[in-house]
Amino acid sequence: MSTKIDKKITGYQVVKAEDAKPAPAATAPVEEAKSGAEVIQMHESVERPDTLIGNTYKIKSPLFEHALYVTVNDIVLNEGTAHEQRRPFEIFINSKNMDHFQWIVALTRIMSAVFRKGGDVTFLVEEMKAVFDPRGGYFKAGGVYMPSIVAEIGAALEQHMKMIGLIHDPELSESQKALIAEKRAAYEAQAAGTTAPASSEAAADNAETEASPFPASASMCNKCNTKALVLMDGCQTCLNCGYSKCG
Repeated sequence: MSTKIDKKITGYQVVKAEDAKPAPAATAPVEEAKSGAEVIQMHESVERPDTLIGNTYKIKSPLFEHALYVTVNDIVLNEGTAHEQRRPFEIFINSKNMDHFQWIVALTRIMSAVFRKGGDVTFLVEEMKAVFDPRGGYFKAGGVYMPSIVAEIGAALEQHMKMIGLIHDPELSESQKALIAEKRAAYEAQAAGTTAPASSEAAADNAETEASPFPASASMCNKCNTKALVLMDGCQTCLNCGYSKCG
């Protein structure tokens, strides 16, 4: 079969018979490129499947008469492969309280649009947790301070992102864990030696203290926002994160 050459020949090379066969090593990068091209990342063109998996988180705030239910649905990308990953796709907030219906719908639509845009969406957690209510915040179960209802929605989103592996808690070193355990044991020993339940009222207070993970007299730590700051040896020390005002 003849081939017509329309362009001017600027050079030529003699190809030997052994050079005409493709080397096996030369096809490896092409195969890797093809396999890499099949990995799907989250972007706004990804179509919503008929079924999504998700979790619902209940928020009971003293600022609202009725509870809020935050539902985050996730899409599973590259399912069944080594590149499988679960990413948030949409968020819904439902409640019997209709007083804040407009801003809740607006918030969920904007957040869902950010999820579908792709990229690093973990910044939403810090932005929401930094919202303060001018009327003041409140303490949720466990002694954690919430500056606003928006901040608690951000905390629920943070819990979900930790569950799917988008956010990882910084782990304390062994020395920090040992220091916190030592401080807590010393405080409990000091409290046991200085106080003795002499009445039913004192026994009830003691039972309440045992039910809580931290002493009832503890104040809020500015570092971890948990009521775990106690006075030890004339220095305020946090029994949750190990923070100390004395350094």
